[in-house]
Amino acid sequence: MSGFRGLGLRLLTVLAVLAVWEALVRGLSIPAYILPPPSAIFTALYRGLVSWLYVDHIWITLAETLLGFTVGTALAFLLGTIIALSRRTEFFLYPFIVMFQAMPKVALAPLIIVWFGLGLTSKVVNAALVAFFPLMVNTIVGLRSADEDRVNLMRSLAATPLQIFWMLQLPNALPYIFAGLEIAMIFALIGAIVAEFVGAQAGLGMLIQSMNFSMDVAGQFSVLLILSILGLCLNGVIVGIRRRVLFWDEREKMEARTAPKGGTL
Repeated sequence: MSGFRGLGLRLLTVLAVLAVWEALVRGLSIPAYILPPPSAIFTALYRGLVSWLYVDHIWITLAETLLGFTVGTALAFLLGTIIALSRRTEFFLYPFIVMFQAMPKVALAPLIIVWFGLGLTSKVVNAALVAFFPLMVNTIVGLRSADEDRVNLMRSLAATPLQIFWMLQLPNALPYIFAGLEIAMIFALIGAIVAEFVGAQAGLGMLIQSMNFSMDVAGQFSVLLILSILGLCLNGVIVGIRRRVLFWDEREKMEARTAPKGGTL
């Protein structure tokens, strides 16, 4: 019952915040183009969903995010593994990666649009670039965090480098990798939206831009609400996979014991 009680308290808190928001906007007569009341936001959300306008754009942004996440994390894991296992590769390659990461992706987005066009490809590329670095760094740190005594023990038992990687280094790095995946998923969504802001034919970012031109502030808030829920759901998927894969990890066991029964992600 504690899980349901906690969920109920969260819902009551949200409802209380919305009620205070509504009362302040109406009591202080704040114009809707500055801060719309929650009732107007949910009305805009309802109209957008019923007309399927939001649904079509949600699927496009979701596809861009997932494709960018897949491409970016696959490359990040591959390159992070190579760098972690080869000091020579790190010496030559890592500075260039850091320099590239230091470039703001908002500044790169217009160039990516020029190179890859207004379609899906440019959004996937931008999302992949934003999602790349967090997982690569976590992969390197995780693979190098393996206990040297255990590595030396496996070497003394004539274990091959591949066996050491699969049986010791990779399992030890999985908590770090999943932490990077959680960050990368949210970053991929942000990267897709940023690319849509710069230039797009469809997507939630493009929808926000068009609403900005028409001064539909309530509509913009409703799309932001959708993005928040979408990010929460995507993060919940990664957390759910992490709990199933890392069932053996002591930190996961401790979290499972301390979490309320029937609790949320």
